[in-house]
Amino acid sequence: MTESAKITFIARRVGDVDDVTDLVAILFPGNANQQHTAARILLMLKTADVPVASFGDLERQHGISRRILQRTRAKLARLGLIEYVSALSSRYGGQHGWRLSSRMGTALRQLAERIDRWRNDQRPERMEKDERLVGSLG
Repeated sequence: MTESAKITFIARRVGDVDDVTDLVAILFPGNANQQHTAARILLMLKTADVPVASFGDLERQHGISRRILQRTRAKLARLGLIEYVSALSSRYGGQHGWRLSSRMGTALRQLAERIDRWRNDQRPERMEKDERLVGSLG
């Protein structure tokens, strides 16, 4: 049986994430090629001092296919782990390319805060709204 191509989020395993290989196993379950490529991309960006213009070196040095590289890069960007910096960005002095991003971490922190707020919200109007929403689903 093949694993789903989606993210596998198991709350009790989050504490076990120790390095990049653990992270990519969660983000790309059941796809060793994308796990390898994602780890290479993340490690390359982690060590880069400036935005990386191209991942062509990864293709050549590690025998990664262009299709796997593009699909993996696209998923990492959608998740907010990496981002493209435009040459028009004044922050990087006209340099352009890919860099690590804080968007995913920020989004996960916001989601955790919203879940905590929702869980603790016992206002009568909130409870009524929740009931109406659940009633409309059934």
